[in-house]
Amino acid sequence: MSYFTRFRRTPASPDHAGRRRGRAAAPLTVLAAVLVFLALVVPDQLTRLPPGSSVPAAFVRIPIEALAAFALLLALPRRARGAVAGALGAVLGVLTVIKIIDMGFFTVLARQFDPVLDWPLFADGYRFVRDAVGKPGAVAAVAGAVLLAVGLLVLMILAVRRLAAVAAAHRTASTRGIAVGCVAWLACALLGTSFVPGVYVASDSAAVLAHDNVLKVPAALQDRRQFAAEAGDDAFRDVPAGQLLTGLRGKDVVFTFIESYGRSAIEDPKLNQRVHATLAEGTRQLSAAGFAARSGFLTSPTSGGGSWLAHATFQSGVWIDNEQRYRSLVSGDRLTLTSAFRRTGAWQTVGVEPGVTYAWPEGQFYGYDRVYDSHTLGYRGPAFSWATMPDQFTLKSFTDREYTRPGRDPLMAELTFVSSHTPWAPLPALLDWDEIGDGSVYTAQQRGAAPAGEVWKDAARVRAAYATSIKYSIDSVVSWVRRYGDDNLVLVFLGDHQPAPIVVGDTAGHDVPITVVARDPAVLRRVADWGWTAGLEPAPQAPVWPMHTFRDRFLTAFGPDAAPPRPLSPPRR
Repeated sequence: MSYFTRFRRTPASPDHAGRRRGRAAAPLTVLAAVLVFLALVVPDQLTRLPPGSSVPAAFVRIPIEALAAFALLLALPRRARGAVAGALGAVLGVLTVIKIIDMGFFTVLARQFDPVLDWPLFADGYRFVRDAVGKPGAVAAVAGAVLLAVGLLVLMILAVRRLAAVAAAHRTASTRGIAVGCVAWLACALLGTSFVPGVYVASDSAAVLAHDNVLKVPAALQDRRQFAAEAGDDAFRDVPAGQLLTGLRGKDVVFTFIESYGRSAIEDPKLNQRVHATLAEGTRQLSAAGFAARSGFLTSPTSGGGSWLAHATFQSGVWIDNEQRYRSLVSGDRLTLTSAFRRTGAWQTVGVEPGVTYAWPEGQFYGYDRVYDSHTLGYRGPAFSWATMPDQFTLKSFTDREYTRPGRDPLMAELTFVSSHTPWAPLPALLDWDEIGDGSVYTAQQRGAAPAGEVWKDAARVRAAYATSIKYSIDSVVSWVRRYGDDNLVLVFLGDHQPAPIVVGDTAGHDVPITVVARDPAVLRRVADWGWTAGLEPAPQAPVWPMHTFRDRFLTAFGPDAAPPRPLSPPRR
């Protein structure tokens, strides 16, 4: 006998190989069942999961989708069963990916993902990640997300096919189990059984998710037609230039958006101590300088993010709450506040957009004569996380380039602040106006401030950083008005939306504060019938208007003295 013959491995017997496959099959079947079960019952809002030891109770659920699917699969002939199981697995995989995306949307924007309208937001998300961690990190994040989505789809198909085969191999037990499950599901549904508030044992969440997403397709088509009608119905479209904004002729009108400045900043006890004191002190300082203010609330079309939707709503007088409406708007010729000022020929219109880091063709739609962005404002200092430059520098650059330029015409300007943009760390501090220069002075501030990674370890620190960022933005505005404001200044500053749910929770509304500041009493007399609160802080009972109604109210208030109020463009909601 040769050496190789003596030590050659003896092939495993068929029975031995079968036992090995059997031992491996059981864990794989369990893993497949767990994967499918979790895909069916895990909620799309992380906040619906209870804290601590109550988490397991949230998973005591009977998914009706599983009972219906496996009843169908058992009724099918063997040849069709595998194909149908694969198709059902693919559907469940897609729903699982959508559910994961929903988790992110609820965390950031306090709403579900719209698979018809929200795809452009992924490009904005990529740019945000790129600006925060660099291009390699952003590319890695995209690659990881794609691999996760594809992996989930493949695993779900394999899992459902495996479970279908196991169920068919044990038809009697499977049939009895499905029957018992259906009876239990019906009993729990009738009794409203729930071990965790809002999470019911009789689960149909996957079916509801599928139903809602399918309905979004015809809803998007209907919304497109509805928006075309709304945008075309404009009470100010044909108003002669000589009758527009007559009550503001000769004034410099500055609109300033403060990123994430929401109603919660002045009313939520976890946030408002710093902001309330800032608004009270700002009111006192402006009053001492001869300025007065009136404040109210607007309801933004968005929350947590999507600032451009709020800006478009405010400017255009129509409700812009999704990308489809936004793209339709900016490709049309709807009259905006900026274009109304420009149409008169009495103002130069200027956009100051430090958050714009790439081409921004929308500036032409809005009607700006000149636009300054992150590349043209002359900043030579460091970025503060997402914020390309501090708000005070934005104001100083605008002042030097436009506001104090000798011999200029009256200005209508819109400034967008970015210092209070998430992640609210690191944050700049207020400087003397003469120290700002080209922004290099901020290098030391940026190095000494707490980074986002440190702040975001604790939700309480995140809230504190958010409040501090709002305080900084308001302090910058107040300081600027005191330093540079004169009798011809009319300032309107407002928030674009509430901050992310990590700051305000997932039940906060969409209201944002808005304030008009002027030294000329005639300006505030024009808005006396608005019922707004005196000072920089609106009272809790101050009027609340949908944001899209502001354009028409503003144009009416500052139109010809003898003109009757024009009807508002029809509201969407």
